[in-house]
Amino acid sequence: MTSKQRAYLKSLAQTQDAIFQIGKNSLTPEMTKAVAEALEARELIKVSVLQNCMDDPRELAELLAERTRSQVVQVIGKKIVLYKEGKDEKKKIILPR
Repeated sequence: MTSKQRAYLKSLAQTQDAIFQIGKNSLTPEMTKAVAEALEARELIKVSVLQNCMDDPRELAELLAERTRSQVVQVIGKKIVLYKEGKDEKKKIILPR
């Protein structure tokens, strides 16, 4: 992913709300599965890490990206933005070259 594409995805993610919250149970297999399904449907999602989660958000982002075969767009504070190219041509986000 180029820096131009990453910047474009960051701008799209700014207006989105977090659709998942990682709490004290950290990253469960069910959470990973739900995130993977959301990525298939939306391509770009935002995940919030709650205060009671003791894990580092950057490590959680890398782990989630690895398990869902997606890319970490950014981690700011306790917010994670993930992107995975979708298969549905109609819903696909067009990235700049």
